Amino acid sequence: MRNELVERMRDALRVVIDPELGYNIVDLGFIYDITVMNGAARITMTATTPGCPAAGFLKEGAANSAARVPGVVSVEVVMTFDPAWNPSLIEHAARAELGFAAVN
Repeated sequence: MRNELVERMRDALRVVIDPELGYNIVDLGFIYDITVMNGAARITMTATTPGCPAAGFLKEGAANSAARVPGVVSVEVVMTFDPAWNPSLIEHAARAELGFAAVN
């Protein structure tokens, strides 16, 4: 059940769109980890840079989207910049559309 709930949360997070890049935070590789224990979810995520002006918006969007998933009782979103985000974390199709196709 836990893995299914994590996958439902990952799908729900796809509605959160980075306003600069125009893609969802999952495909951009911003979601580093999702764990759920007894309905309490913890999302570890990042943004493009520590000074990203959209970081608060993205964090709030992730929390709100995850909280709507049936079975989730509470959500904690932790922002981290370790490891630093880089374009190689973007899913292949989005990377190509954004012009990062040559990045491994």
